[in-house]
Amino acid sequence: MAAKAEPIGPLNGHELAPLNTRADGSERPHGVTIVLQGSRSNSLQRDAPGEDRAAWSGKLQFFLSIIGYSVGLGNIWRFPYLCQQNGGGAFLIPFLIMLILEGIPLFLIEMAIGQKMRLGSLGVWNTIHPWLGGIGIASCVVTLFVALYYNVIITWVFFYLFNSIRLSADQLPWAHCPQDNGTAEAECTKASATVYYWYREALDASPSIDQPGAPRWWIVLYLLLAWIIVFFIVMKGIQSSGKVVYFTSLFPYVVLTIFFVRGITLPGSADGIIHMYKPKLNKLLDPTVWLDAATQVFYSFGLAFGSLIAFGSYNTPNNNCVRDVLLVSVCNALTAIYASVVIFSILGFKAFTMVEKCITKEIKILALHHINGFTLNSTQEYYEAHYPSVNSTVTAALNLTGCSMSKNLEEAAEGTGLAFIVFTQAILKLTPAPFWSIIFFLMLLSLGLGSQIGIMEGMLCTIFDIDFFKRFSKPVITGAVCTFCFFVGLIFTTGAGEYWLKMFDSFAGTIGLVVVALLEMVSVIYIYGHERFTNDIYEMTGYRPGWYWQVTWRYVGPFIVSCILLSSLIFMLLYPPTYGAWNAEEGRVEKTPYPDWVLAIAVAMILAGILPIPVVLLLRRFQCLALDVDIHQGSIRRIETTVSTKEMMSDQDVLSPESAPPSQLLPDAAAKFTIGDFDGVDSSDERPTRLPTSIVRRPKK
Repeated sequence: MAAKAEPIGPLNGHELAPLNTRADGSERPHGVTIVLQGSRSNSLQRDAPGEDRAAWSGKLQFFLSIIGYSVGLGNIWRFPYLCQQNGGGAFLIPFLIMLILEGIPLFLIEMAIGQKMRLGSLGVWNTIHPWLGGIGIASCVVTLFVALYYNVIITWVFFYLFNSIRLSADQLPWAHCPQDNGTAEAECTKASATVYYWYREALDASPSIDQPGAPRWWIVLYLLLAWIIVFFIVMKGIQSSGKVVYFTSLFPYVVLTIFFVRGITLPGSADGIIHMYKPKLNKLLDPTVWLDAATQVFYSFGLAFGSLIAFGSYNTPNNNCVRDVLLVSVCNALTAIYASVVIFSILGFKAFTMVEKCITKEIKILALHHINGFTLNSTQEYYEAHYPSVNSTVTAALNLTGCSMSKNLEEAAEGTGLAFIVFTQAILKLTPAPFWSIIFFLMLLSLGLGSQIGIMEGMLCTIFDIDFFKRFSKPVITGAVCTFCFFVGLIFTTGAGEYWLKMFDSFAGTIGLVVVALLEMVSVIYIYGHERFTNDIYEMTGYRPGWYWQVTWRYVGPFIVSCILLSSLIFMLLYPPTYGAWNAEEGRVEKTPYPDWVLAIAVAMILAGILPIPVVLLLRRFQCLALDVDIHQGSIRRIETTVSTKEMMSDQDVLSPESAPPSQLLPDAAAKFTIGDFDGVDSSDERPTRLPTSIVRRPKK
C-alpha cells in the first residue's frame, strides 16, 4: 500500500531524522532517511535530459586548461630566482622531492574528488560531510582576494605591451631618461631608465602606502580592459573559456622557444645558465631551502583554490585522472626548468653587456690616474689580468667596484622587478627590441590570463553550484563578480597600488590557502576515508593507488603542508613584513614596514579566509544553519538519529539502476525521494524488509 505523501520542509543538510513511521502509520524502532540529489555514478538515478553540468568538449581542451592554469607567472619570475638563491642546480633536488611527496598527491586529491562528485568546491565538501562546507566557502573567499590582485598584474602587462609598439629600441619609452634638466632627469640618473619608467611613468608610485593619492587614470583604463576581457572569456564557463586556452596555453611555449633559440646564440648566455645551475650542495643543509621548494611546489600547482576541483568536475566519470595529474606535473616542472634556462640566457647576455660597459668606464678612470700602466687603449683582457692587483685603497677612493659577470648575475630579481625592470633592460640590447618586447609581454599576458581563467572558474563554479544563484544566467553572475572586482581593484590603481598588491600577495593568498589545503587532505583521507577514495579512483580509472599514494596522502603530505603553515606563521611573527617604497629623492626602493592599520586589514583578510571553516561547522553542529542551499548535488547521505557523522554510503549500499524497478529511477537530476522502511522489521512476522515499501516524491522547488 502506498504511503500518503506529507509536506516536507526545506532541507539544510543536517536536520534529517529517522522515519519512525511506517507506511501503514504505525511506529517502528529504526529507520533510515536517504536523500538523493543530482547525478553521481553508481547511484539510483540516471542523468536527466535537462542536466546542465558543463563538460569539456575534448581531452585536449581539458589538458590545455589545466596546463594554462598551473603553468603561470611563477614559472617565469619566481622559480629562476629561487634556483639562483638556493643552491643553483642543487635546488632541483628538494624541488623534485617536494613535487613527488607533496604536489602530485594533493593534485590528485583535488582532481579525483571533483571528478567523482562532479561538483564545485563548496558542493564537494558539503557532500563529504555537512560540517565541512566552510572549506569551500573559505577557498572561494581566498580565491576572490587572489583574483583581485592577479588581474592587476595583467593590467600592468597591458600597459607595457601597448607601449612596446614602437619602430626602434630608441623609441621604447624606458630606453632613455627624460631630458628636462630638472628633478625627473636627476631622479632617473640616480636610478636607471627602466627603474624610473616602472616607478614613475607606469605606476607613478607614491612615497608610502599612507599617501596613495588619486587613482591613476591610465591604470584605471587598463584595469577596466583587463576585467572586460576576463569577463568575455569566462562568462559562460568552460563553454567560452575552453576556446581561449588553445592560445593562452600554447603561445607561451612558442615565445619561450623563440627566446631560447635567440638567447643561446648571444654572448654571455652560457655564463648566465652556468651561474644559475651550478650546484651548491652545501645549500641543501639549510632548512629554508627545503621550505622554499615545498612552498614553490604548492603555489605553482594552484592548489586549494577550488579550480582543480572545478576542472575535474567537468570530466566524465571514467576519465583517467591519475594519468592527467602525472602528465601535468611533469609538464609543470619541465616548464619551470625550461623557462629558467631561457631567462638566464638573456640575463647572461645583459650581464655581458653591462660588464663591457663597466670595464670601459673603469679603464678610462684608471688610465686618467696612471694606475698600474692602464691606458685608454687597454683591452678587457688587460683589465681582467691587472685590476686585481690595484690597491683597495685606490679603488675605494676612485669609487671603482670591479666588473665581473658573477657580480652582475648575483643581483637577482623576482616578480615584477624581474619582468618590468630587469628583463625590459635586457630586451633593449636585442635587435629589433620592440619585437622582442611585444612577444615577451604577450607571453606574460597569456600566462596571466591562463591562470586568471582557472582562478575565476574555481570561484564561479562554487557560486553556480548554489541553488540561489541558479535562477540567474551565468553571464549575469560573472558580470556582477567582475564588476565588483573592478571597483574593489581601484585601490591598486593609486600611487600605492604596488604596495597593496605586495600586501595582498603576502597575506591574502598564503595562510588561508595552506589551511584549506591541509583540511582538504584531512577531509578526504580521514573523514571520507582513504580506502573509499582509493576505490573511487579504481572505479574511475581502473588503477588502484598503491603504497606511495597511501603514505603521501595519509602522512607525508599533511606533514609537509603543516610545516609550510607553521613556518609561514613563525616568519610573519619573527620578521615583520615590509614593502618596497619608492624614494624619489634617492632614486631607489627602500624597505618600509607596514603601518599598523594596514596590518590590521591583512589580519582581517587572513581571518576572512579561515573563519568560514569553524563558523559553518558550529552552525551545522548546533543546527543553526537553516538556509536551503542545493549544494549537495550528487550526494547520497545516510542520516541516523543525529547529524550525520557517518561515511557516505558505500557502493554496496546503493541500489544500482539495473536492479531497481523503472518506477524507482529518478526522472530528473533535482528530484528528491524518501525511502521508508529500508531496514524495518515487520511486526507480524519479524522478518526484515529489504526493499522499500513506499516511495514518496518531494515537490520540486
